[in-house]
Amino acid sequence: MPSSPSLATGPAPVSPPRAVRDRRADLIVVLVALALAVWVTSGLWRDPNVRTITANSSDQALFEWLLAFGGHAVTHGDNPLFTYLINVPDGVNLAVNTSITVYAVVFAPLTYLIGPPATFLVILTLNLLATALVWYWLLSRHLVRSRLAAGVGALFIAYSPGMVSHANAHLNWTAGWLVPLLIWRLFALRRAGHWLRDGVILGVLVAVAFSIAAEGLFFTALALGVFVAIWALHPANRVEARAALPTFLRGLGVTAVVAGVLLSYPLWLHFAGPQRFHGTGFDPVIHSEDIAAFAAFPRRSLAGEAGLGTSLAPNPTEENSFFGIPLLVLTVICFVVLWRRADPHRRATLWALGALALIFAVLSFGPVAKVDGRRTDLPMPFDLVGQLPVVNAALPARLALVVAPVIGLLLAYTVDQLRAAPPRYRPTELAWVLGFAVALVPLLPTPLLTDEREPIPRFITSGTWRDYVSPDGVLTPVPLTVDIYPDGQRWQAYALSHRQGEFEIPGGFFLGPGGPDGRGRIGPVPRTLSALMDQAGRTGLVPIVTDGTIREVQSDLRHWRIETVVLADEVHGAKFEVDEAALLRTGTALFGEPQRVDDVWLWRIPPADR
Repeated sequence: MPSSPSLATGPAPVSPPRAVRDRRADLIVVLVALALAVWVTSGLWRDPNVRTITANSSDQALFEWLLAFGGHAVTHGDNPLFTYLINVPDGVNLAVNTSITVYAVVFAPLTYLIGPPATFLVILTLNLLATALVWYWLLSRHLVRSRLAAGVGALFIAYSPGMVSHANAHLNWTAGWLVPLLIWRLFALRRAGHWLRDGVILGVLVAVAFSIAAEGLFFTALALGVFVAIWALHPANRVEARAALPTFLRGLGVTAVVAGVLLSYPLWLHFAGPQRFHGTGFDPVIHSEDIAAFAAFPRRSLAGEAGLGTSLAPNPTEENSFFGIPLLVLTVICFVVLWRRADPHRRATLWALGALALIFAVLSFGPVAKVDGRRTDLPMPFDLVGQLPVVNAALPARLALVVAPVIGLLLAYTVDQLRAAPPRYRPTELAWVLGFAVALVPLLPTPLLTDEREPIPRFITSGTWRDYVSPDGVLTPVPLTVDIYPDGQRWQAYALSHRQGEFEIPGGFFLGPGGPDGRGRIGPVPRTLSALMDQAGRTGLVPIVTDGTIREVQSDLRHWRIETVVLADEVHGAKFEVDEAALLRTGTALFGEPQRVDDVWLWRIPPADR
């Protein structure tokens, strides 16, 4: 980001005593960042194969499956971006889902060694740690001179309420370390004589970012575009921007070509491939940021533990702002102090940062404004831009995530200026320290809530399932696999990562076609069998089974080519307790008496019914 010291040159060399102090500061930041990463994820570290994130066990199961499937696809020469292992018979287009392909490939050896749940935890922890360290590197080496300033800014960004909220199982959104790298390489395009090499490097980075967090890459590109435009149009920067424009555009062109070539197949799948969809299966009004949420405190924080947290987010994984009034006040004070002491070039940077935060905050309000949980009739700018292609697939609330790095930068700039200024009156210094403490201490993160989840049956872990399913055959647990019943993908992930072979399942947790108005939806369109089992598991009431019901269920069995139906003794429900006894009675009414195999109830479907 344009500032002094610049991204192109970096700070001046330091003297040996200063270098020693800086290395000590670097080590302290690394240790603090590591401690916070482990602290936030500590509930899972107790036993990653048993524990699950309370607020989002379904997404955790999905990412574990993606890690197992990605590694299996690479080692077996399969397509890592499309699969028929789930959602039989149509398959799933993973290019329009959160496929984290790069993670799946890079961590495949670890997944085979320790299993998907433990690998998921390692990546989640490393994401938080790397986000702090890469932001610290960018700030300390390119934007501020004070290591303390860099540490304050980087640690705030990495453990801001939005990042901690998305640590509830989102391996894509917690990959915040990609953002400072993209910023660094984008502004490197200004360097004369290096546009080809810099363009290639940024193009490769864009391809990597797309393969880990496509939505996050889109938001980062939008934010950088807005910032660069505002910064370049400022009167103080027009001459510099005009001089750098030809080199910048050449490098950007190379970036587009390199990224386009590397992503040609994923982009084709995304926009024109099978099982694609337009828009999203989520309501943008529900998944928009409440205006009051910016002044509220998050649940997983010291303030939240003290009872000051709120439920203004649609769910605990989407607390994308939640900065609290003290931090908002401190941010405004920092902006004013920096503005008053800034030269015209620094004011241009501050102007661009302020405008960026305001634009994305307003866009995060979604199509209509909500205030303290009450929906108003006041239309918002997102109501217009939300109809555009690609934008219509984004959740507006997540646009608020752009505000956190802006606040982190302002905090870092302020601390840097205070450290560089001549000694002040002690009361003034104490006031600043107190202000930062009051604003930041309540936001210190607390560990994610975790619970024990139901174990994978011995029927799966022992490989017994292979005696009841033909090669590449279809097995289904009941209830059938969807986001709230993730067992099918958990079982499949275990089999793939332990080299037991493949079995297919109907349904699954994914985004695919079939939603209203041609939009996407979560999981497959329900059929009779899935609806009946959901009713039994959710309510404990056995549905009335008629001859017509039996015929519809047999049609479903043929559609899905199901060979074996399995009911575990303990079924994991992501949102509620599941009534296994009602499921057993329903299965018996539909399929006849079950077999007892290992620790599951099992129905074999006759060939005539499939």
